[in-house]
Amino acid sequence: CTAPGSSWRSCKNKAPPAPGGSGRKKRSLIMIHTLKSDYLTVQINEKGAQLWSIRTEDGTEYLWQGDPDIWARRAPILFPFIARLRENTYCLDGQPYAISTHGFARDMVFSLVEQGEDHISLQLTDTPETRKVYPFSFSLTVTYTLEGNRLKKCHRVENRSDKDMYYELGAHDGFRAPVEPGVPMSSWSIRLPGVERVQFYGMDESCTLTPKGDAITLEDGKLPLTPSTYGLDTMVLDRPPRATAQLVDGWGHPRVTVEFPDFDYLGLWTADKPFDTGYVCIEPWSSLPDATFVGRELSQKAGVRRLAPGQSEELSYLTTINHREKEEKG
Repeated sequence: CTAPGSSWRSCKNKAPPAPGGSGRKKRSLIMIHTLKSDYLTVQINEKGAQLWSIRTEDGTEYLWQGDPDIWARRAPILFPFIARLRENTYCLDGQPYAISTHGFARDMVFSLVEQGEDHISLQLTDTPETRKVYPFSFSLTVTYTLEGNRLKKCHRVENRSDKDMYYELGAHDGFRAPVEPGVPMSSWSIRLPGVERVQFYGMDESCTLTPKGDAITLEDGKLPLTPSTYGLDTMVLDRPPRATAQLVDGWGHPRVTVEFPDFDYLGLWTADKPFDTGYVCIEPWSSLPDATFVGRELSQKAGVRRLAPGQSEELSYLTTINHREKEEKG
């Protein structure tokens, strides 16, 4: 399998554009739907089935709201691939296919399947355009369920093809850090409960993963929010034993807790800027991005999921918001 017109690119360069459309007649208006509980108001955008807002009763926004000068997105779904492919290309049965970074789901409009006051289901199906870059018939149904201060996100993937289907699925949820004005970003951190040492995967100049580096000892299971601290674009590690990552404030209080037992890997990222970006992404991943230690065939990728014809499966994670009216000790 040889990529057409291959060349090395940096992490910041653009990949081929994603297919558009949703497989149904296009609407001129893309809806943003709202879920409410006694504690939170959550919004979901039909474009990409992307989480759009998480606000507390007092109006505090916990989700990053996007800034084109820093990072324009908020919480894209990564499907059917995670991160950048080598030369933006993968191989299936020896045939090369070019596809955009993180796949196409994040840029497509999902169809509304069901909605209630505390839940919503949105669905994406294959189109002639998606089959040109990903030759499978599929459905991806994303269901958000809000219970108090906890938001469950369930992804149901179905293989509607007559052959085995391979896919990857990941989250890329950006959270404001900090949420209060006048607080330095460096005072907040990521805590991995029960973890004393971590080993990150390395990354080469093309953003392809390399084998793990040396173990790093953590203090109270905490990591800084900036991957550049370790000379990385993204902190990528195997799923911690408790499958939990927390965004904690300067006093060590967990403001955001993400539990992801269905996902085998974790990415932690914020843009590399010479100033505080004001957010961090907590990213449960089903699979690893492209790596130097695996082959180019899709079936050889680390952690890639496989569904037989007609088979489906669900991958879920839970986000809990623990709001404090102001950052204070105690």
